[in-house]
Amino acid sequence: MNTVIVAAAILIEDGRVLLTQRKAGGHLAGAWEFPGGKVELGEDPKEALARELHEEVGIFVRVGEIVDVTFHRYDDANKAVLLLFYEVERTAPSPAPQAIDVAALKWGDEGDLDPAQFPPADVAILSKVRRRLGAKG
Repeated sequence: MNTVIVAAAILIEDGRVLLTQRKAGGHLAGAWEFPGGKVELGEDPKEALARELHEEVGIFVRVGEIVDVTFHRYDDANKAVLLLFYEVERTAPSPAPQAIDVAALKWGDEGDLDPAQFPPADVAILSKVRRRLGAKG
């Protein structure tokens, strides 16, 4: 079983968190998730996250502290994922996010954090994100 390291963003603005939807045709297509992507061999996870956010949603960010780390095995895809969730802020003059290499994006509130809509590897972080939304909302 192959293990992939993924860096994901917890980007909260105006009491809402940025969410992206997985594209059709891939593993877990249609699921909502926190934006980010695979860390390439030898790449720093923070740099990988900044690169992925620019490629997928067109924004420039400062990657901050790690919020959580989760590990999940996807037996159906014969892979495992080590997910690193980071606090992220957009930097000036970053444009507004747009769906460049994702199916869709939205600014979600606590009601959008339904575990049934997220990949299993993301479910563990949802309660922490809800608390952050409450603190910043």
